[in-house]
Amino acid sequence: MRKTILIVEDEKPIREMVAFALGRAGYDLVEAGDVAEAFEQLSHKLPDLVLLDWMLPGASGIEFARRMKRDELTRDVPIVMLTARGEEEDKVSGLEAGADDYITKPFSPRELMARIKAVLRRVSPEGEGGVIEVAGLRLDPESHRVTGGDVDIEIGPTEFRLLTFFMTHPERVFSRTQLLDRIWGRNAYVEERTVDVHILRLRKALMPSGFDALIQTVRGVGYRLSSKS
Repeated sequence: MRKTILIVEDEKPIREMVAFALGRAGYDLVEAGDVAEAFEQLSHKLPDLVLLDWMLPGASGIEFARRMKRDELTRDVPIVMLTARGEEEDKVSGLEAGADDYITKPFSPRELMARIKAVLRRVSPEGEGGVIEVAGLRLDPESHRVTGGDVDIEIGPTEFRLLTFFMTHPERVFSRTQLLDRIWGRNAYVEERTVDVHILRLRKALMPSGFDALIQTVRGVGYRLSSKS
């Protein structure tokens, strides 16, 4: 599954250089020139990682990072700061604001790709297409296969995205609204009961292998994936 990177950078030559490097590495790129445009992009679909310039018109990248980390919907999205500010105090400020890594300009495309891969590996088991396993249920993002024990589990594309999200966030409860935002995108015109329909389909797909009990309903709150009864 291709990863999407959002770059928030007001210098067009840097965006073009990053776009070329990310495209060659197999990533999809979404661009924003300032904080307002970046939040507009986030409202459509959450990226897998944000490349964030410190100095931006209107509001700083530091403030954008802080706002992302305060928002429950975006706080788990990793951030890599891109900046010419290389002093130790600046790096500490960036990391304290919520950045997962800090790259000082000028940087090479090779270094950038290495940093992105390292951050994705740290923050998500599926960051490099690795197999995710919870209580014997295995999901392979690369081959788009789900297995329980030795049994292949047939699953639809939306249910696959739901299961991937649950398996990379085990034991956490998510409301229907949060799941709509994460799986369908904030601007999707989808009713909350649609989540219930796809949860039902997901459980039905997992039932023959006995893993449907992993998808639990938390009454009055939402759903979670848990191996605990």
